[in-house]
Amino acid sequence: MSRPRLPPAPPILLVVTAIVSVQIGAAVARSTFDRAGPAAMVLLRLVFGSVALSVFGRARLAGRTRRELALVAAFAATFACMNLSFYSAIDRLPLGIAVTLEFVGPLAVAVAGSRRPLDLAWVVLAGAGVALLASGGAGHVRPLGVALALVAGGFWAVYILLSARVGRVYEGASGLALAMALAAVLVAPAGIAAGRSALYQPHVLAVGAAIGVLSSAVPWTLELEALRRMPTHVFGVLMSLEPALAALAGLALLGQHLRAAAVAAIVLVIVASAGASATSRGPAPHEP
Repeated sequence: MSRPRLPPAPPILLVVTAIVSVQIGAAVARSTFDRAGPAAMVLLRLVFGSVALSVFGRARLAGRTRRELALVAAFAATFACMNLSFYSAIDRLPLGIAVTLEFVGPLAVAVAGSRRPLDLAWVVLAGAGVALLASGGAGHVRPLGVALALVAGGFWAVYILLSARVGRVYEGASGLALAMALAAVLVAPAGIAAGRSALYQPHVLAVGAAIGVLSSAVPWTLELEALRRMPTHVFGVLMSLEPALAALAGLALLGQHLRAAAVAAIVLVIVASAGASATSRGPAPHEP
């Protein structure tokens, strides 16, 4: 099935819209944690996300080699762990802080293997921001939430590396849709146990469907179109705005006010990520 054509729009606007869509999806998911826990909302996101992405192409398993099947299975496990750890983190931390901590993953990918002093400077700058958040200088933060956000960042790094390989084997969004469906199977036991009867409530199901579209189908479509029309390093720099937009989404939709020290830490990580992305030749940091 051919990919729907988007009306002409500046690629910068496409990237920013994709980021906003993901963060609105995360904020909407967070607002439902009192009815259904993080694991349940992850399950719904994966189910509805895989359905939405299947519109852009269905993956064919027939004729696939064991290595190709193992690749998509690893991608699915990574996706499941990344979302579980991130949603568990935003259950304990403000959205802006959680996304900032998670961003250590893409930053690590951008500077991995580099010996340039400038890249070391980006790492030190980001480390200062993370340390400020983790130490409580930005206000009271729960250590488990910090740990979960950093774990999510580690899985995001693996996701970036695997997504490049999956994209070479599976056409369009078919590999991602397949991985999300398999990830939903992996998350199902925890999601069902956490959600129980809430998973049958129309409101929760509607939110799950919205999250699947906002956090998967919309950003994937917009990012793909943007990457066709701008250099990868520019895309990476724009993606570095994500912590700031996450903080704004947390403020607007969840009423999460951040202290000045938290804002300073977010700025440090954004500058470090933008600088590293501007000089990196690695894969672009797609939304997880």
